Amino acid sequence: MSLPTKPLAGLKVIELGTLIAGPFASRICAEFGAQVVKVESPDGGDPLRKWRKLYEGTSLWWFVQARNKQSLTLNLKHPEGLAILKQLLGEADILIENFRPGVLEKLGLGWEVLHALNPKLVMVRLSGFGQTGPMKDQPGFGAVGESMGGLRYITGFEDRPPVRTGISIGDSIAALWGVIGALMALRHREVNGGQGQVVDVALYEAIFAMMESMVPEFDVFGFIRERTGNIMPGITPSSIHTSADGKHVQIGANGDAIFKRFMQAIGRDDLAADPALASNDGRDLRRDELYAVIDRWARSVPLDTLMQVLNQAQVPASRIYSAEDMFSDPQFLAREMFLQARLPDGKPFKMPGIVPKLSDTPGSSEWVGPALGEHTAQLLGELGYDAAQIAHLREQGAV
Repeated sequence: MSLPTKPLAGLKVIELGTLIAGPFASRICAEFGAQVVKVESPDGGDPLRKWRKLYEGTSLWWFVQARNKQSLTLNLKHPEGLAILKQLLGEADILIENFRPGVLEKLGLGWEVLHALNPKLVMVRLSGFGQTGPMKDQPGFGAVGESMGGLRYITGFEDRPPVRTGISIGDSIAALWGVIGALMALRHREVNGGQGQVVDVALYEAIFAMMESMVPEFDVFGFIRERTGNIMPGITPSSIHTSADGKHVQIGANGDAIFKRFMQAIGRDDLAADPALASNDGRDLRRDELYAVIDRWARSVPLDTLMQVLNQAQVPASRIYSAEDMFSDPQFLAREMFLQARLPDGKPFKMPGIVPKLSDTPGSSEWVGPALGEHTAQLLGELGYDAAQIAHLREQGAV
């Protein structure tokens, strides 16, 4: 018997999501073989279609975020549109939604209803604050989750207000937790003989879970980590330095053996041999001294020489890449991190490659984000609707 070529082949995912968290979660499923039906409003669809840089009126981000998905337009305020959604959910494996808590319940699609309709269904719920608690009904974007979850407080420089990262990292991390939870729930269903269940992901908790030693350090020592710019207190040396030709480089020489090799490579045998610097705790006590040494060395050599010294000494380092740098980098190219695709008018363009790399059942991009409602007729036909019935649904504003 031949095995499926993708690990999630045979799974049916219904996406009731917009913008980032829900759609990114379902995108991962689609890249690895699941059939993903993205349900959109007939009135414009997902707002992401109009975000960031537009090509012929459609976001380039959309073509990536919705790749491999099927677009079905349904008016969920119309009883026939709602009936079609219930029919889809009755045969689905996973529902991914990122509405504010209570929205699906108002539509008559709460967990109790859906579980009775389809006991095997796994329901992934991504929201600002989760489905319970005093803040559950408040709106919350990824930026709010990053703020409440602790990330914004420690990001930036100590003498300036907090700053954000350059991407919507809170939404994307929440999406990853959602996919992890969905796969665990499927494992329970299929291996342990369990039923479907709810995967409840709050954006602030998705960030909070990434905050490393923050909780025990505050609980035990009353220590509150503050903004420290480019360095990592307690992990030394690891920071960004600038070369003689003005290029920025991240150097991570915080491993004990790595630090020793690094100091030897830049002509500081005295520091390499200093027993007080042999372990991280000792280095951290003298971090200002060490960073001054590294800064002086970095400013004395151009980028190419700097990287050659670091690579020869096997010190983890990278220049700070722009998109332009990535496009010509041999590591990105060797790992197929740029996929060639075509826009609807045939214009070629590059999309990010697939992550992670699976050796036997790799993911792929089969088609770019579809036009609004592009698969409506096909999907309704698969549900048993004929052409006349589909025309009637369109006339009634149900699809």
